[in-house]
Parts: sequence; C-alpha cells; structure tokens
Amino acid sequence: MQFNPEGVESCQPLRQASGVAQSLSRDFIHIIFSTKNRQPFLQPVTLREELHRYLGGILAGMECQPIIVGGVDDHVHLLCCLSRTCTQARLVQEAKRSSSLWLKTKEPKLATFAWQNGYGVFSLGFSQIEAARKYIAGQEKHHKKVSFQDEFRGFLRRYEIEFDERWVWD
Repeated sequence: MQFNPEGVESCQPLRQASGVAQSLSRDFIHIIFSTKNRQPFLQPVTLREELHRYLGGILAGMECQPIIVGGVDDHVHLLCCLSRTCTQARLVQEAKRSSSLWLKTKEPKLATFAWQNGYGVFSLGFSQIEAARKYIAGQEKHHKKVSFQDEFRGFLRRYEIEFDERWVWD
C-alpha cells in the first residue's frame, strides 16, 4: 500500500511556533517482520491490502509518516519516517500488537494469528528511499524466487548484523 504520494519530501517534522527551540530529525527506517512460523495467514490479497492500510494508519497515528507498507502472505515490510519522539521498539511493538488484535477479528481462521517475536529494522539514507519503495512494491514478484528467510538473511548480511540462525526465526 503506497502512502505519501508526494514523495519523501512531505515527511517533515511537526511545526512549532517561531522563536521556540526545535529538535529536528528525519530518520527513514525499513521494518520487516513475519507471521509466527511463517504461516501464510495473510491471504487473500484483499485481506493483505487491508492489513497494509491498517498498519499505515498505526504508523501515522504514532507520527511515523508511512511511505509504503507491503509484503506477501507470511511477512510485511514497513517503510516510514521515524518520529523523533518514538523508539523503533515501541513502533514495532504497537504495530504488531494492534494489527494482531485487529486481524483476529477479521475471520475465524485468524483466531490463532500471531506475529513472530523478532523483527528487523534497517536505516536508510534519503537517496535509498525510492529503491526501497520499489522493492517493497515488488514483493509479490520477488517472492516467487526468494524465500522470506533468504531475503531476511540478505538484509542482515548487507547491514553486517551478526545473528544466530537458531534464534532469528522465533
């Protein structure tokens, strides 16, 4: 689900009255997390699209401007501007908590829905935003060739994050 059609230029800090000291930031992050045990809960496509809109609303509600939310039947990608007053951990916790509760009300088969315990958060420079947006928009095609686990391992390697294969998939 594309958000912010004007582009990242509209990801601006909240305005304050003139003459007041400001704390400013513009941190772009790419968040990735999967369903528990990579179960393909997020189908059909209409449910997935509705979930992506819902997750975008959570981001916006936390003043973390969504740029795009996407994914396939077993995981999601969120690209947003992180608010200067919100931590990554709090944002992910609330996105997972709220969306899990919401999904459980959608269909009886989702009564046991859960997200994995872990997640990945990767920082992006301004010049990387458009490529990340296209990457997330192309998830359906991408995952015809690459599994979630291989995709996630690739991000961990690219960002030089050490991980233990035994614990990264819980």
